Amino acid sequence: MDEQKIRLLDSQFAHFMAMRSELSGQEKEQFQNIVCRLSMGLAAGDSCLPVTDVEQDLIVRSGLSGVGAQPFYVFDKHLYMQRYFEHEQSLAKSIQALLTNSTELIAEASLFDDLFEKRDKAETDWQRVAAKRALQEKFLIVSGGPGTGKTTTVVKILALVLSASSNPLRIALAAPTGKAARRLQDSINNNVQTLMVSDSIKKSIPDTASTIHRLLGVKRYSPFFKHNVKNPLLYDLVVIDEASMVDLSLMDKLVSALRPGSRLILLGDKDQLASVESGTVLADMIEHLPGNTVELQRSYRFDEGIKRFAAAINSGDSAAAWALMSADSPDNVSLLEGDVAEYGGEMYCRYMDAVRGAASISDYKKLFQVFHSFKILCALRHGPAGVSGINGAVEEYLMQKGYDCFGADWYVGRPVIITRNEYTLDLYNGDMGISLPDPENPSSMKVWFERADGGLFGVFPGRIANCETVYALTIHKSQGTEIGEILVVLPEQESSLVTRELLYTAVTRARESVKVSSSRAVFECAVAGRIERHSGLGGRFAGN
Repeated sequence: MDEQKIRLLDSQFAHFMAMRSELSGQEKEQFQNIVCRLSMGLAAGDSCLPVTDVEQDLIVRSGLSGVGAQPFYVFDKHLYMQRYFEHEQSLAKSIQALLTNSTELIAEASLFDDLFEKRDKAETDWQRVAAKRALQEKFLIVSGGPGTGKTTTVVKILALVLSASSNPLRIALAAPTGKAARRLQDSINNNVQTLMVSDSIKKSIPDTASTIHRLLGVKRYSPFFKHNVKNPLLYDLVVIDEASMVDLSLMDKLVSALRPGSRLILLGDKDQLASVESGTVLADMIEHLPGNTVELQRSYRFDEGIKRFAAAINSGDSAAAWALMSADSPDNVSLLEGDVAEYGGEMYCRYMDAVRGAASISDYKKLFQVFHSFKILCALRHGPAGVSGINGAVEEYLMQKGYDCFGADWYVGRPVIITRNEYTLDLYNGDMGISLPDPENPSSMKVWFERADGGLFGVFPGRIANCETVYALTIHKSQGTEIGEILVVLPEQESSLVTRELLYTAVTRARESVKVSSSRAVFECAVAGRIERHSGLGGRFAGN
């Protein structure tokens, strides 16, 4: 066991459990080692720990494994904490119910022709395939990289389902974060206007999206939600975007809360980072439920440069990816040769200039557009190349340029990111705001946030307990966003935390250009590294 990876929590938890086991001597030490490995794995995103036959026997004889109030459960040579086993079991059961109770809807062939462009017969229209599958199945995963048209496809699916249904349908749109929900909502609303369907169908497609937490109904100071298997959601169809970000626990609670007979559509990119918490739910379901998965393959968003760069990273071809950054073409994918703080500071000077000219709510809306046009994405939180170091360096650079930035103080224009859900304020982990005067009372400072409907709302700084400055943010926090220009900052030394999935996720946030600050050795190590998580969910779908 790598001692450097063992947290105090891991060792103390393992010791606590070993002392309460029915084992003694060397067997107690072996059991403590197993529990420590499980704890470490859970921190890394595993939902379980593979064990040998000998280890499984030892765990069973510990007296701490089994159904009911026992802390552990062993299943199919995997050791679980009881609650993660129950989440996997419950989720698999709920998905199985969706798979076995499918009812096909019939839509007019002419409507398919109106919604999907005609293509050469030799070319498969995967968006059309997904739409047909959605009418046949109550559970569908639409997978694909950024720009492949996942939300465009789901809008057309909604139109088809509505037209094929004999009764009015209640439809919910949701995503894991507020940012992702706003993006889903904007994309849905933009695409609805282009549909060649009746006005009545257009009006039946929801124009708002929420976070999954809000959809399920948050209970203050509780891990449970208002909607559950005993109090299900009232919707006939639920669409979840950015499903790769949804962890095992939340996905279980969501699917368990669906009312009998409802439909579920998940949208996501299996090659992006998995959820921060335990599980690889989307990837597991895509791998083991191919009959309920359609992968979109044509990209409509990226220009050729970013597309080729992302593809090289995703395929593990570090030489090709490095060559793209080093070449004169494409000019929107490049290696940053200079100082990160200087380059980032210069880019944020445009933002600070816009801050100086903003005086009304209308100006503030435009300011958010400027703010979202550029971001520094860091692989790590700490260190000179981490979020904390770069945020401080950028603020220092802006102060040297004459802008009023004073560290933790609430200066005009300070951008912040929420680091913990604030349910009473309707603010969620990852939401970003800007500190600006209240236009109706300029002597009063508020932190302004974007609403899902495109409006803004202000919160007094003193009410926000968990936030930090956000000129730079982690790549994890950038999930669910779309940014004009990005600067990706990798650490000075190789790290097992910097992986192919992390780099791919960062690069695919960009619409217009990508710069990378990294040595070649660190970059190649990142492209070679893969995230490997242990999960038993996929095995529960065997035979489907």
